[in-house]
Amino acid sequence: MTPEAYLEGQILLIDKPLKWSSFQAVNKLKYALINKVGLPKKFKIGHAGTLDPLATGLLLICTGKFTKRISELQGQAKEYTGTFFIGATTPSYDLETEVDQTFPTEHINEALIHETVQQFLGEIDQKPPIFSAIKKDGVRLYEHARAGETVEIAFRKTTIHEFEITKIDLPEIDFRVVCSKGTYIRSLAYDFGQAMNSGSHLTALRRTKIGDYNVIYATDVTLFEDQL
Repeated sequence: MTPEAYLEGQILLIDKPLKWSSFQAVNKLKYALINKVGLPKKFKIGHAGTLDPLATGLLLICTGKFTKRISELQGQAKEYTGTFFIGATTPSYDLETEVDQTFPTEHINEALIHETVQQFLGEIDQKPPIFSAIKKDGVRLYEHARAGETVEIAFRKTTIHEFEITKIDLPEIDFRVVCSKGTYIRSLAYDFGQAMNSGSHLTALRRTKIGDYNVIYATDVTLFEDQL
């Protein structure tokens, strides 16, 4: 593809690896396009929706004039698959931090799990994790958390369009979720455990779709440069 094509605008489907930040993935593509395609150093490039370092999957990266479409793409429904670990919580609601509490699981069975799913379908109130990039008083929540500060986090409206349990092998539960912009799957994991009178945290997460874009058509970020 020519430099002009990238400047006119492209949406690149990238499969983000585990432990990469979304920023690192964008930078990898940016320098590959500068060095191999000959794009100017200050060309426009950005992603349409952050993925946590501990998540893998679909990242939409827009170039040139298509960076104007980022907010439109961010607003589309997203599909995720992943795993909840039942019976324990962590402060970050995932594996970024160590287990801080354990809970009973003897009462949990398949019927209770499927019954609990129904509580989370449709519009729900959700509290973002303290370990998130949302700003409170001009400071990101994860900075408050790492400083050991307690802050009040407001509930936000979000919509769960589909929520399916795909495998039960306690203490692990595999799931598939289709949700609106701004949904935290880590918070869903935490709230799901609470709703079953237990605890839960997220141990695996993969974004599989954003709107009509599917990760099966995405390129691994580490292979992108080789394909230019």
